[in-house]
Amino acid sequence: MQKLYKIITYGCQMNVHESEKLAGMLESLNYKMTDDTKKADIIVFNTCSIREGAVSKAFGNIGALKQLKHDNKNLIIAVGGCMTQNKQDALKLKRTFPFVDIIFGTHNLHKFKQYLIDFNFNHERIFNIWEREDGVPNMTEVNRTSGLNAWVNINFGCNNFCAYCIVPYVRGRERSRNMDELINECKGLIEEGYKTITLLGQNVNSYGNDINDANLTFANLLSTVANLEGDFIVKFMTSHPKDLTDEVIDVVANNPKVSKAVHLPVQSGSNDVLLKMNRGYTVEHYLEIVNKLKQKVKNLNISSDFIVGFPGETEEDFKKTKELIEAIEYDNLFAYIFSKRNGTKAANMADQVPYEIKNRRVNELLNLQKTIAERTRNKLVGREINVLVNTFKNNKYYAKTDAGRIVELAGENINLSNFYKAKVLAVDHKKITAQKID
Repeated sequence: MQKLYKIITYGCQMNVHESEKLAGMLESLNYKMTDDTKKADIIVFNTCSIREGAVSKAFGNIGALKQLKHDNKNLIIAVGGCMTQNKQDALKLKRTFPFVDIIFGTHNLHKFKQYLIDFNFNHERIFNIWEREDGVPNMTEVNRTSGLNAWVNINFGCNNFCAYCIVPYVRGRERSRNMDELINECKGLIEEGYKTITLLGQNVNSYGNDINDANLTFANLLSTVANLEGDFIVKFMTSHPKDLTDEVIDVVANNPKVSKAVHLPVQSGSNDVLLKMNRGYTVEHYLEIVNKLKQKVKNLNISSDFIVGFPGETEEDFKKTKELIEAIEYDNLFAYIFSKRNGTKAANMADQVPYEIKNRRVNELLNLQKTIAERTRNKLVGREINVLVNTFKNNKYYAKTDAGRIVELAGENINLSNFYKAKVLAVDHKKITAQKID
């Protein structure tokens, strides 16, 4: 009988792509994907640990499989990702859920295929967490599941050690992939018909910093990929403001194949809070970068991340954050309540903000953004935009902008998987209505 697998993914785009790698390894062993948990022969959890809620959710959902495992002795349960790379969480998982068969971390994800082969051979539980990264991870088979978009890792790990962030501890230090290898991978993806190439890194702007080569910069990589032959666009995430150079901004502004959607997490509008966070820039520096982007990049779509309730954040600090949001008028933002992560500097800081205050502040930011988003969306009416058609439903064509906005596209001779220039006719909170320009 055909063996089936199900992968449950938590967290960021990096995890989404790593789940594609896990799927690729499973497919190479002749497993096929299923959405039905009860039919799966193996269930793999790819976990996240960026916030306490993500860890709690993973533990809860893993625990819920206890009865299924009891009823099906042949079911294999595997858990990997950032949560298991955290030693404390990994040991808790091993102790609390003895029915989990394979436990591995981020540094040895590429070894999962061998772990599964070994388990199927000897049926002995595998607990293998590499304490340190071992260079650039080996590339694996990939079963891409993100439609017309292809994720491409350009670097791994992070050197920034922001006071609130667990990433450097569970992803290791920065390691950049070979540029020629990256270019060849992108060429192959374009030839296969992918329309969006998304360059991935915890901090894409630091690409090449770990290699002694002045030409190995993110600006050069981005430009080289964008200049490849083919009908596609290049996106990237995520940028760290302290490392976003004028050269990168110029590539975004001047190359028509580079997405004009820039995600630039700022986290706070207060210099005092940014200093405690160890972010490495000031509000003034951040505003200088944003102003350059707005001046140079036509049809810029800018988004950001904010953390509210960081230890010691006062009402005055929070007010400055709201003022920054008002000044910039983001097209989109993501706001999160500060979450303690064991092992980070912020977990032991004094003046922890009560949950009730954090909850009020995050809702204030989200409501403020709703008001701003209405203004920014309305400014799109009459503008010419580039869209990629990805769906035909109920006799209508739907497309996406490079910022991910849904567009209902009218016009003649429209084909799926094609780019078109369109004029925006109307905008609401769900979609943009546009007319294809012939």
